[in-house]
Amino acid sequence: MADLRGRTILVTRPAHQAEPLCRLIEQAGGYPWRFPALAIAPPHDPTALSAALARLSTFDRAIFVSPNAVHRTLDQCPDWPRDLSVAVVGQGSADAFRARTGWPPQIVPTQRFDSEALLALPPMHQVRGLRILLLRGEGGRELLATTLRERGAEVEIVAAYRRVSPQPVVAEIDRLNRAGQRGEIDWVTVTSPEGLRNLIAMLGPDGQQWLPRTPLLVVTERMRPVAEALGWPRQRVAVSRRAADAALVETLASHE
Repeated sequence: MADLRGRTILVTRPAHQAEPLCRLIEQAGGYPWRFPALAIAPPHDPTALSAALARLSTFDRAIFVSPNAVHRTLDQCPDWPRDLSVAVVGQGSADAFRARTGWPPQIVPTQRFDSEALLALPPMHQVRGLRILLLRGEGGRELLATTLRERGAEVEIVAAYRRVSPQPVVAEIDRLNRAGQRGEIDWVTVTSPEGLRNLIAMLGPDGQQWLPRTPLLVVTERMRPVAEALGWPRQRVAVSRRAADAALVETLASHE
């Protein structure tokens, strides 16, 4: 069983997604410090999602890039058609889709959980002539759409949500910065580049004094160079095997 006794873990997930990870940290004996560095908001053009869902029967496959894409889409379309092929980028999205619909998506990576892993699967190579609906956040990576179009698919990209920076509470920022400067934060967990940049901006110059000295846990290898560019030494950046909460806790426990 994971052991985090005596450790304080900064949890930066959006407030509505943080509690499962916080509970696992507490069960492992650690203390989760809740400090959301991201919030999820409707897209700037919410009508685009509604219009795409009204034409759902014209698509051959839908791809969800995140649990937020799943939840925001199924909030508007709770009766998802079972005969529409569904692919997801990660296990978190697969779990969210199954919880909302009662059945699993057809295409899920099993080793790594990113766009590259999804694109490597055989069904994602056999897409010539398919009409694919790509559901993601505003400003997401272009790799999926670009590669699928190169393979002959017709891809429609629709933003189901957008990530925004939360409005910080000054007193909470001050309290966190004081704790960080005293070395009382053992790990910082961040699950997206946007969240890491927001965290640095929210904590300001005082945060920049202690954040790079604090071990950082991220969820993909592509986040490592982002963290290094923002000031973290390579040896202070750990990468979780998966973005799932249990995997994050296991990775934290495996490091001294």
